[in-house]
Formats: sequence, C-alpha cells, structure tokens
Amino acid sequence: MLPVPLGHYLTVSAILLVLGIFGIFLNRKNIIVILMSVELILLAVNLNLVAFSAALGDLAGQIMAMFVLTVAAAEASIGLAIVVVYFRNRGSIEVEDVNMMKG
Repeated sequence: MLPVPLGHYLTVSAILLVLGIFGIFLNRKNIIVILMSVELILLAVNLNLVAFSAALGDLAGQIMAMFVLTVAAAEASIGLAIVVVYFRNRGSIEVEDVNMMKG
C-alpha cells in the first residue's frame, strides 16, 4: 500500500482554508456560520501541521496540532456561550445587531 503524497494533504487543506475564508466573507449575517468558518480554518492549519509532521518524521507538529485543537474547543465553547447569552437578551444573533451593544 502506497502512502498518500504530501501534495494531496496540502490540496485538501487549501480547500478547507478557502471554504473557511469564503464562509466568513460571504456570510456576514449569521454568527454561527462565522464561528464554523473559523473552525474550518483551524482544521486546515491542523491538517498542515500533521501532514508536515508525518512527512518530516517529527512529532512537534502533531503536538502543536493538539494544542490548536484545545484552543479551538475553548473558542467554540466560549463563543457559543456568548451567542446563547446574547440571543436570550436580544432575541436574534445577527451580526448587525451586535453594533447596538456599543456605548
């Protein structure tokens, strides 16, 4: 069985990165989609770290990927908690309504 070439991993990672960036810039109304797009970008970074770590035979990239996963989980939980509290106070989670919180 032949191993998967590094270029295939980088291609999938680039596709995930582009989808995450498009999700942020094309959908500016729903904060849940923006949070999921940030998670896609972090997943692309993790895939790069693990692919290069495996290609170079070094575990440092895989350890760093575990730290990124920890930060991503914390970001998701805190972000969703903020969205739930905001929804309870305002009744919607649209990004334009967040500007009303200034002042």
